Amino acid sequence: MRQLALFPLNLVVFPGEKLNLHIFEPRYRQLVRDCLQDGITFGVPPYLNGEVSELGTELRLLSVEKSYVSGELDIRTKAVGLFRVEEFFRELPGKPYAGATVLDLPDNATADPVLHAQLRELIEQLYSILGLRRIFVELAPDFRIYDVAHQLGMSTEQEYQLLAAPTEVARQHLALEHLERILPVLQETERLKERVRLNGHFKNLTPPSF
Repeated sequence: MRQLALFPLNLVVFPGEKLNLHIFEPRYRQLVRDCLQDGITFGVPPYLNGEVSELGTELRLLSVEKSYVSGELDIRTKAVGLFRVEEFFRELPGKPYAGATVLDLPDNATADPVLHAQLRELIEQLYSILGLRRIFVELAPDFRIYDVAHQLGMSTEQEYQLLAAPTEVARQHLALEHLERILPVLQETERLKERVRLNGHFKNLTPPSF
């Protein structure tokens, strides 16, 4: 176990994700200064239902893109791993920001190839409906669920379930279940939109033969 500075946010960050943040609170401006001076990392546990979640993602500061006269900052970060909070502190000793004693969690990235193929097909359908075909074309063949999680239309709570899943196969099952549930709804919505667009237009229909 080790101690880690924390920056709770109302979102889920997945390992490998690059996250840009605008920092305006003085305590987190101090956190950025400590990252620059001491090379420390910090954790982002999702703030859900009025409390700091047990699981979080560790982020490394990549760069400060802009410093404002007011002291605010634009920063670039990258998520590098998962942790579980063992003991939470509202302030670390001598620091204005929160922290925790954390336990690093292993990353089981082995996927089920059959589930992967099914998911790729469903994700292609989803992106086509949403007009995101270009993003699908750019998707790596060996994508992980983490890579597409924010484009699956999940709630923050559902994304946290993905974060809590211990293996890639478990994440594949969660994503597959979600897509199989929402795709029929989206497809029916598209059909309804098409009927609305055609309403009032001249229709070239073939009458039935009887």
